[in-house]
Amino acid sequence: MEKRFLHDILCEVLGNKNCYFQPPDGKDMNYPCIVYNYTNDDTDFADNIHYRESKRYTVTIIDDDPDSRIPSRLKKLPYCSSDRNFARDGLSHFVYTLFYSGPRIKEEENNE
Repeated sequence: MEKRFLHDILCEVLGNKNCYFQPPDGKDMNYPCIVYNYTNDDTDFADNIHYRESKRYTVTIIDDDPDSRIPSRLKKLPYCSSDRNFARDGLSHFVYTLFYSGPRIKEEENNE
């Protein structure tokens, strides 16, 4: 399987282009959307040698539908696990941790 940009994968899961990488406070967003943030690197070692590295992301689905089907599609991605769910301002938030070792993001998508 070829490595794809995480942004493209998340847009496909969502079904539209409302994916935002580390958006600034006050950014106008269209819902439903996915907000994702780079959290940390996760490094595996074997015999004290750097063996494999994955990027850890926090991925939040924000939807006005509390029974959204988007989380079930996101959970199908490899190395994705549910973290927590909460509601705020009439919107449901579904938070996941995702490990991804492909390309990070497209630069032009980050500068919207």
